[in-house]
Amino acid sequence: MSKPIVISLMGPTASGKTALSIALARAINGEIISVDSALVYQNMDIGTAKPTTEERQGIPHWLIDIRTPEQSYSVADFIVDANDKVRDILNRGKVPILVGGTMLYFNALINGISNIPSSDDATRLMVRNEISQNGLTTIYDKLSSIDPSIIGRIHQNDKQRLTRAYEVYLATGKTLSYWQSQKRPGLAYLPIQFSLLPQNRDKLHQDIAARFDEMLDQGFVEEVKFLLHTYRLNPDLSSMRTVGYRQAYAYLRNEDDLNSMRDKAIAATRQLAKRQFTWLRGWPDVNELIAGDENNLWRIIEKSGATC
Repeated sequence: MSKPIVISLMGPTASGKTALSIALARAINGEIISVDSALVYQNMDIGTAKPTTEERQGIPHWLIDIRTPEQSYSVADFIVDANDKVRDILNRGKVPILVGGTMLYFNALINGISNIPSSDDATRLMVRNEISQNGLTTIYDKLSSIDPSIIGRIHQNDKQRLTRAYEVYLATGKTLSYWQSQKRPGLAYLPIQFSLLPQNRDKLHQDIAARFDEMLDQGFVEEVKFLLHTYRLNPDLSSMRTVGYRQAYAYLRNEDDLNSMRDKAIAATRQLAKRQFTWLRGWPDVNELIAGDENNLWRIIEKSGATC
């Protein structure tokens, strides 16, 4: 190859990325780097639709099972890990294939990220206690004075983003707006980008519902029970905010019955897919693929020279 070739395959949840990426990796001597904020967690297998050993068909998959559900994993962590894996795969004469649906990660890979430090456990606990005692409005009001420009971009009920902005200020003494202005580069090599889109939204919604029912049949609720028994988890952890796990956590705390949990998880997954579509709409320099008709993929791959 005259230049390093890196491929990215993006798409909404349940669109068929796993099967296509494995077929692609087998065809071009590739290895897969997961771009999925949920697959990083150990023992979260059923609810994340994590590809099994059999499904991987001997193709190496990276950035899977690298954190416990108690641990944090930031976009900055991902950029470092992804760059390391891309370099390693290229150095071994293979093709890195970045696959997933966490569009925030893909955006950081292409456009770089703000150099925002991670907050520590003590700060997170202090903020969580303050919200519990005084309500989220208190945090919103404080940030309105501390960092008014960021408040203009965060809804007053967006607990996750308000909490993050306040934690950053407490931990560093500088506002989130300041840190967001400190850019650092993303991926060292610009990938050939593909987006895999379903033939129609109705079919995708049906597939999402069918897949969640299959997860329930496979023992998803029992998986979450195991996680709660094994780790010290709370609903504010990133792992437990993952779609499906958030609803199952509430169900196991007797906040919902099983049918309500199922309906809410399916609805949340559809909303996730909608957000992924929004990201992909107008994404620059992307080659669109329709599920079931991926001939354009093979034509572009062959033209790039990424063949074994």
